[in-house]
Amino acid sequence: MSFLRHHAKFETNVLLLMVGILVTVIIGGIVEVLPLFTIQETIENVQGIRPYSPLEQAGRDIYIREGCYVCHSQMIRPFRDEVERYGHYSLAAESMYDHPFQWGSKRSGPDLARVGGKYTNDWHVRHLTNPRDVVPESIMPGYKFMHRPLAYDDIVPRMKVLRIVGVPYTEDDIANAKADLEAQASSDANTEALLQRYPKASLGKKDRTSEKVTEMDALVAYLQVLGTMVDFTTLKSDAIR
Repeated sequence: MSFLRHHAKFETNVLLLMVGILVTVIIGGIVEVLPLFTIQETIENVQGIRPYSPLEQAGRDIYIREGCYVCHSQMIRPFRDEVERYGHYSLAAESMYDHPFQWGSKRSGPDLARVGGKYTNDWHVRHLTNPRDVVPESIMPGYKFMHRPLAYDDIVPRMKVLRIVGVPYTEDDIANAKADLEAQASSDANTEALLQRYPKASLGKKDRTSEKVTEMDALVAYLQVLGTMVDFTTLKSDAIR
């Protein structure tokens, strides 16, 4: 209350105003930073969560590049209407390797947190090429240009950078990055080692318009893994409001 009575002194004295701003910023910073030290306690210990495979990560980068997050959230809130429409509510653990995460509340289209396995690869390719071929009322733009070859010469350094920020890629993961990417986008490759590193990865050629690995292959691989890592039939959930 004393501050309110003497606010004119702060507003007319540059030094006092600067000190006041500094104190306010420090308090705000503490409020924002301190919770980060408890992040290991706030992320659930859930089995099945793994880093994205090289092809999935490349697809995720395309997803962000094209602004898909502007219309599609990847956060199902713990409300009955949400879980009945989209599935189990989103867990913090599911985004622990996302940089940046794709949670949000803006939805011009459906939430994609559980889209993996909901549609076939061919459906996704047709939908991305021309959405109205499968959803006549869709206002989504087409992405026919994604039939072009995927540029993945830099996949190794990209994975190394992700490891720096906390994604637990091993030396083996990085050494086999290009081979794993190509194997996941092939219909006749040996994928045994790939599946050991990345269980539940969506295998096979998605984009049949080209024999090369395309951006469409990568984006569909990413979409097909969303929501599939966790076995929700064995996960104990809190009550849904």
